[in-house]
Amino acid sequence: MKTISKLRMAVVLVSLACTAPTFASTVDPVKTEISNDPAAAAKTEVLLNRLKEIKDMDKSDLSRAERKALRKEVKEIKATMKASGNGVYLSVGAIIIIILLLILIL
Repeated sequence: MKTISKLRMAVVLVSLACTAPTFASTVDPVKTEISNDPAAAAKTEVLLNRLKEIKDMDKSDLSRAERKALRKEVKEIKATMKASGNGVYLSVGAIIIIILLLILIL
């Protein structure tokens, strides 16, 4: 290899090594317990059905106070679902690793 290509490779490796610690977080993630409780799944299903009903509703004939109440209800439902811990969260590092693995495999 030529000296220029070796130098470029060294610069890329050093730049990757220097930027990797900047993604580190000092805050520990909050751990939530995920249960396979059928009651929790039923409650989530009820909340999702209510959100769908509100979305499909014709809001043009509602008064201002009723629309405000619906918005408040939607916000409460979303906060409840977020607090229940249902969902999968991926960090930026995990996404990068997945993308790199896909590139290498394909």
